[in-house]
Amino acid sequence: MHQPSPPFDAQAARRLREGLGMAPGHVAYGLRAQYGLLVDPETVAAWERGRARPDEQELTALAGVLWCSPAELIATASTLREHRMARGLSAEELARLVGVAAHAYQRMEDEGRWRGTERQTAALAEVLGLGPRALITATGGDERLAELLRDAATTRWQAYVKPAVKMLPLPKRRLESALQRLHTDYHARMAATSSWGASGATGDEGRAYLDDITGHFWAAVGS
Repeated sequence: MHQPSPPFDAQAARRLREGLGMAPGHVAYGLRAQYGLLVDPETVAAWERGRARPDEQELTALAGVLWCSPAELIATASTLREHRMARGLSAEELARLVGVAAHAYQRMEDEGRWRGTERQTAALAEVLGLGPRALITATGGDERLAELLRDAATTRWQAYVKPAVKMLPLPKRRLESALQRLHTDYHARMAATSSWGASGATGDEGRAYLDDITGHFWAAVGS
């Protein structure tokens, strides 16, 4: 499966190169001599201008030539693959560290959907240095979390504590408090729009609240 190039921080690459007193030609030479990559100076310059982006192998090699970590060359890591690259790990290395078969991990990374056990998920978060919010996004759980939170806010929030605990590496009491707050805030908005004298009792405030339910949730848990 073809993988898109990672989000590349072109300005950081140029700043790091200039800080080492190197020209694009020096970088191209290092890529060829140290890593066997046939990259010309014009390509290095195109990377720095944002006209092209290095692939995973090129980015890892570029970090070596520029004496930096791959994370310093990645604009904003969000997917499993990007976080793995930022740590300078191969898919096989990460799979071994979290206790997942290499082929199974690669399939999950390609699909953008993590299906590890709770123990493997905890190991993944530790190895990649991911907090709860980044972990949910990286493992493809944003939409599932949003659906759970919408249900908790609009119906009986207590019924969603257990699923939330299973999904999120957060204390149960903290999750209970957050879900209760979402439920209270949502129903307060709905009550306000349906009361006498309210301007247009259409439920727009309630819908707007649900549209940003994950944002309200992360604010409630302090993440």
